[in-house]
Amino acid sequence: MGEFLEPAYGERSLGDVVPAVAEALGLPAPDAPTGLVLPGAAAYVVFLVDGLGARLLERYAHAAPFLAGLLAGSTPATAGVPSTTVTSLTSLGTGLTPGAHGLVGFTSRVPGTDRLLNALFWDKDVDPVEWQPHDTAFARLRARGATVTVVNKREFRGTGLTVAAHRGAEYVGADRVGERIAAAVAASAEPISLTYLYDGDLDWTGHRYGVASSPWLQQLSMVDAEAEQLREALPSDVRLLVVADHGMIDSPGGSRIDVDDRTELRDGVALLGGEARFRHLYCHRGAVDDVVATWREVLAGRATVLTRADAVGRGWFGPVLPGVLPRLGDVVVACHGDTAILSTADFPYEATLVGLHGSLTPDEMLIPVLLS
Repeated sequence: MGEFLEPAYGERSLGDVVPAVAEALGLPAPDAPTGLVLPGAAAYVVFLVDGLGARLLERYAHAAPFLAGLLAGSTPATAGVPSTTVTSLTSLGTGLTPGAHGLVGFTSRVPGTDRLLNALFWDKDVDPVEWQPHDTAFARLRARGATVTVVNKREFRGTGLTVAAHRGAEYVGADRVGERIAAAVAASAEPISLTYLYDGDLDWTGHRYGVASSPWLQQLSMVDAEAEQLREALPSDVRLLVVADHGMIDSPGGSRIDVDDRTELRDGVALLGGEARFRHLYCHRGAVDDVVATWREVLAGRATVLTRADAVGRGWFGPVLPGVLPRLGDVVVACHGDTAILSTADFPYEATLVGLHGSLTPDEMLIPVLLS
């Protein structure tokens, strides 16, 4: 556990970004105060770069001179747990911890069923408003008079994740960089406004080719240019805040464990969920203790294996609401180092990925908070 970084909920985490922006706009939220303090401004643009961990930006600063130049004097924040896109984007959009908003992983069990919800692609049988019933931070800010706009790809309009995480904001579809910048500039012209802009290409490139690969470094340079062009296009009285949802690590073949090869890892497990760096194990009745013992033995030194109660007790998900509790695995497994836990039968696509994320290592948990 020494290498793990606990989430800084309520102090400096993704869920604190929108409440901090509300304070900076002069519209303090009725929620609990956050430890994240931003300078006052008439308008904010929050640019989230998927997969841009703080450690990665520091390590490869030469490829992103504009963003790296904003590191001086900045303090990173943390993602939530697991450090994965669906959980993080919902934390940002709602201002809630994972245990409250309920998107607790890339895949998680639909309570009372033997099915997993894939929260990135969603399931038409699952109502996103029932799954995440709380008002979003975007909606709360809009209710207090702010203009709130989401700028994202057209294909994401109305998806389950967008509805769960970002409803309550005006949605502007923009597929190309030029479109995104123009849309953000137009939206931020409104006084007392928050504009949220998303770019997912760096994360995709890291998954496909790995961190520090030539394609990844090229994509980082392109993101850097986008951020710089956005800053140049915005009026000086509009603040640009660049954040990320998580970092990433590469997991080589020798660091991967396939539960379909180590069949003892299937014993007592009714459903395997989560993702390669953070697994939710849904167990047969009475099997939790045996599953914990087996997984701890097989993964000794390579992962932390906890019962649901122990993981909740450590505060990994923040306060967990009763309706969210059964979505968490009876056992959760958080990987150390560059270990990954795969199932080539259940999740064949994961085996094709080079870069991964989801666990609590600093490379995955630390995210930049860059102000310009």
